[in-house]
Amino acid sequence: MASRDDKLDPVWDNMDRSMGQLFMMGFDGTTVTPQIRALIEKHHLGSVLLTAKNLKSAEQTAALVYELQKIAHDAGHPVPLAIALDQENGGVNSLFDEIYIRQFPSAMGLAATGSTELAYEVGKATAQELSSIGVNWILGPVLDVLTNVRNQPLGVRASGDDPQEVSMYGVAFMKGYQEAGLVTCGKHFPSYGNLEFLGSALDVPVITDSLEQLTMSALVPFRNAIVQGLDAMMVGGCAMSSEGMNVMHACLSDRVVDDLLRSDLGFNGVVVSECLEMEALSHNIGVRGGTVMAVKAGCDAILLCRSFSVQQEAINGLKLGVDNGMISEKRIYESLRRILAMKAKSTSWEKALNPPGLGLLSTLQPSHTSLSTKAYNSSITVVRDKNHFIPLSNILEPEEELLLLTPLVKPLPASAQSRELSDHAVMASPEPAVWERSASVMSGESVFRELGRSLARQRSGRVLHTSYTANGVRPVHEDLISRAGAVIILTADANRNLYQNGFTKHISMICNMQESNGGEKREKPLIVVSVSSPYDFAMDPSIGTYVCTYDFTETALTALVKVLYGEINPSGALPGTISQSQKLHLSRQHWLVENWNEERDANSLDGLIEACVDGGSGHRSELANTTSNSFLLHNPDIDEAHFVVRNSSTKALYGFCSTYFFRSTGTGVIGSLFVDPARRKLSIGHSLHNRAIRTLLQREGIKRFQLGSRLPNIFLGIPSGSSVEKKRLRQWFANMGWNTALSRPVCSMAIRNLSTWSAPEGLARSLAGAGVEFDMVFGWDYAENILDHIRTNTRQGVAEMYRLALADQKNCGIIRAKRPEDGAVLGSVIIYNDHSALAEFVPSLRDTHETTGGISSPVISPSVGEYSTLLQGLILLGVRQLKAQGCNTCILDHIDGDGNFDSLSAIGFHVLHSFEEVTCDAATWTMVPPS
Repeated sequence: MASRDDKLDPVWDNMDRSMGQLFMMGFDGTTVTPQIRALIEKHHLGSVLLTAKNLKSAEQTAALVYELQKIAHDAGHPVPLAIALDQENGGVNSLFDEIYIRQFPSAMGLAATGSTELAYEVGKATAQELSSIGVNWILGPVLDVLTNVRNQPLGVRASGDDPQEVSMYGVAFMKGYQEAGLVTCGKHFPSYGNLEFLGSALDVPVITDSLEQLTMSALVPFRNAIVQGLDAMMVGGCAMSSEGMNVMHACLSDRVVDDLLRSDLGFNGVVVSECLEMEALSHNIGVRGGTVMAVKAGCDAILLCRSFSVQQEAINGLKLGVDNGMISEKRIYESLRRILAMKAKSTSWEKALNPPGLGLLSTLQPSHTSLSTKAYNSSITVVRDKNHFIPLSNILEPEEELLLLTPLVKPLPASAQSRELSDHAVMASPEPAVWERSASVMSGESVFRELGRSLARQRSGRVLHTSYTANGVRPVHEDLISRAGAVIILTADANRNLYQNGFTKHISMICNMQESNGGEKREKPLIVVSVSSPYDFAMDPSIGTYVCTYDFTETALTALVKVLYGEINPSGALPGTISQSQKLHLSRQHWLVENWNEERDANSLDGLIEACVDGGSGHRSELANTTSNSFLLHNPDIDEAHFVVRNSSTKALYGFCSTYFFRSTGTGVIGSLFVDPARRKLSIGHSLHNRAIRTLLQREGIKRFQLGSRLPNIFLGIPSGSSVEKKRLRQWFANMGWNTALSRPVCSMAIRNLSTWSAPEGLARSLAGAGVEFDMVFGWDYAENILDHIRTNTRQGVAEMYRLALADQKNCGIIRAKRPEDGAVLGSVIIYNDHSALAEFVPSLRDTHETTGGISSPVISPSVGEYSTLLQGLILLGVRQLKAQGCNTCILDHIDGDGNFDSLSAIGFHVLHSFEEVTCDAATWTMVPPS
């Protein structure tokens, strides 16, 4: 017999059994059919593809999956079936269950949130739901780059048109799936992002990009996912036509699979073919020959979606290929080893026959519902709102009517209503449906009808809803526009449904030509909402208010209603290069920056802080418990100047920046810079930053600049919460001239529940043998000794912190570490309670709602060899002292990250907020543009 891997169990000596593992097949129906049973029992089928036509509910799916696995088990399969499913979210979900399965945004919708962490959590939640009902293989993530966004079928299934961004989100989804125990399958290699369609179903779509072009763009996400541990890859059935690469079907070509994917990109996982039942492939080559070609090209799993006769033809074709020597047994075993290795990651008979089922789904439901709401709320994108039509309360009086115009499109399969929708239920004529605020939800209506009801429930006025078609603007539409106080138009892929584009532009023209009762021209407020591809009007400035939801599931449109009525601030951003070009365009705006005036601006700053804390992706938890007083030091040793961008009419602040000049060290500091989340990307931050730099440059004795301040202790540097937000902020400051590559990690830390805390025994013993004496002193009597010691530390704010502590001996103390021989101070640290002057500048102390103490500014003499031990000793004694004083929480308000995080974690501290502190020489700033 042909050679095979020695590690394979002898059970795989049966060639028919081994070849069966190389197929993934689907079937029609929601119960086990005789055909799929025969494929499993007689032909040893290794993988089953389930699609929407098989699935009615979570309970039915769990029963179906279990029965499939039980059939395989009873038939003597050595390993369970791989049960595969498409569950991309948005509009592409094979399984929908209103009770147990949550709806999440599409890939592009999640990219619009700006959070790869959110994408990871959604991927994990999706996979947990599938895993609970027995599915073990998810056909995702989508890794295609939309290099031609206006002419492609993928739409919001892809993350966007920027290769690096697609990589980030694709890997995040992949990691989430894997964390929940599913194996993954990237698609659609080598990319469906720029296909050319020749018109006939018998014509294969073509990739015309050269291999060099693909390498620079479309292949980037595939390459990165492979490096990060992608389990399987689906290779498409498209053609490739360029110089040096002419291929009729990618999945049948060894140049694509063995050379490009395996050799060039280094992929060693399972390769899945496109469905060989696709008309162009089966017509041009035939399924029997196509199966042999796919295996010879390097595919490990051959996909055949539904036709039993075609599936049998494929199985016979592979057997014939082996029998006549076209395919070696060695080649079969190569694929078998990859498939068995993949299955071992995600399943076993114990797991396959005992899935958690509906019990786990019930447990997951509350957290997944909350995650779904968060994801959708964060994805809604207001691309433009030139005349501030959002929220609707800005433009509509209670007695005015709101007109909703929606296209006639089929609801997405993920929609609950779509399951009951009939052709009769979609309104064929443009006569309006009118709902009062109290209208109840009626079953059997489309998702757009439910949107109309949701809009009506939010206001006391009436909502008119009618549809539009390729027949264009009719007189009834014009009458309704004239009657309404404002108009909302929904579009769904208007680039491919051109009647929507023409209708929307026509309505826009009508709205611009409306007249008031007095005969004067009055623009009728118009809001255009793209509920699928965001590219419909992204680059069309004639549409003044443009919103994107990325899909039109009920959950997405619920979030849309919240945005339209101002319940949530829209925080989504168009993914990819369009968003970047918008940022470049908007950055040309220059705002008037004014000096902070405490009497005039204090209340407005409190309002801005609240907006930032509550503002979606602009969320800044570091500002929690901060007030306008938190930024005002009133210290004679520190020059402070703060700036605002404000609306002089409404008194509202749009942005704030605080600066400090510490004369003792010659350091100019930007201590905070934040902008109203509803007004991001308008260059307010640029204007404030430039004004701050110019002001600090004028300080006499300026030596260096610093981002982040320990006094006041709000932002210690660039916040580094989520990886996406950290990257965005670092890039923003880098663009402003800061060398973020030279940043240093700093953080604030805390210990809670001091009443039950105890010091690590080993640490206490090591301190006893350190040969150092410790004491605690209060007040100015000890100032000379301590201030001489801390002069060895030139960091910003340290001297000022110690002076504040020395001046407040009732609420502050200083722990010293001394050399026994001569009493020389080797180290020191400040401890203080929540009544001290220091506490006013440390908002974290007010975040605990219980008795809290603080530790600040440890300084260790440069001559000390055991820096880490002494640091731990000082802070340990500080924690003990605060515990003795009755504190239940201890805040360490600033600590350097150079090896200190782990040593303090051993004491019991955990990180509250992380930052990247950035410093540079004053000479770095040679020219600052005007604000």
